[in-house]
Amino acid sequence: MASYKSSGVNIQKADEFVDKIKPLVKKTFNKNVLSGIGNFGAFYEIDLKKFKRPVFVSSTDGVGTKVKIAAMLNKFDTVGEDLINHCVNDIAVCGAVPLYFLDYYAMGKLKVTNSVNVVKGLVKGCLGNSMSLIGGETAEMPGVYAENDFDLAGTIVGIVDKPKIVNSANVKKGDVLIGFRSTGLHTNGYSLVRKIFTIKDYKKYYPGLKNTLGSELLKVHKSYLNIIQTSLSKFKVNSFSHITGGGIVGNTKRVIPKDRTLDIEWNSWKRPVIYDIIQKKGNVPESDMRKTFNLGIGLIAIVPAKDAERYCSFWKKKRETCFVIGSIK
Repeated sequence: MASYKSSGVNIQKADEFVDKIKPLVKKTFNKNVLSGIGNFGAFYEIDLKKFKRPVFVSSTDGVGTKVKIAAMLNKFDTVGEDLINHCVNDIAVCGAVPLYFLDYYAMGKLKVTNSVNVVKGLVKGCLGNSMSLIGGETAEMPGVYAENDFDLAGTIVGIVDKPKIVNSANVKKGDVLIGFRSTGLHTNGYSLVRKIFTIKDYKKYYPGLKNTLGSELLKVHKSYLNIIQTSLSKFKVNSFSHITGGGIVGNTKRVIPKDRTLDIEWNSWKRPVIYDIIQKKGNVPESDMRKTFNLGIGLIAIVPAKDAERYCSFWKKKRETCFVIGSIK
């Protein structure tokens, strides 16, 4: 006799999972979230009085194959925060602040404890960015995913006043690139990493690392929301670049005029040792390293040359590591 459960989908476990995450998710709710309506969509009421010309900014992204390493190491409480911070940064560099988030979480077999830990990461990320997790989808999909496989993606919605949108229009020749330190690989380059290292390697301690390689690889993607919003309120910043897949050049070219070029001083900052380990172990060409990884720089602010020294000094006093890493040509 065939049943949904015999096909690999366990509705009872799904209900148990939902019951466990409800109180966690509610921690992210604010007065704008309309709960208790009992419909097929999530509701978010927005007070637009403080905006002259409000513009919604949205983005969808995932964690990539970093989830494979999380599953291998049986550590599920960080990838949710990775996802939130990645998506926050993508809209923050446009000048927006986040409002709410919806996630898509799929797996081969629902394991309640692991799944709750994934949501705990989502909740931590939302709370850290003053954003509400108002909905999402959990899909148990045997046949599409292997039993221990899962994927995590989501959509963020934020808001910005139209006159305050950050884009490439103000970038001028001579502007300086200020790079802010990443917390590691963030959420890019993991397919190459998995080709180079084995699960045994992830459990090793390599010279120069304080933790195992796996722990270093699972460090949480940093949120730059506070740096970006504070910068916009106190300085003239002409553009921002979130360094994700495509590296420093690939991402920063997206936020400068097409007739301008980048002059990156690749030796102006010391790369974290994790990148040296990857490059040496995999015999990765320098060109591939630059295209694949952030190389220790997670955010770039593009500022007028006359403000660069003052801008860096300000953030160093705030204990943020930043470097002058190049200029606009």
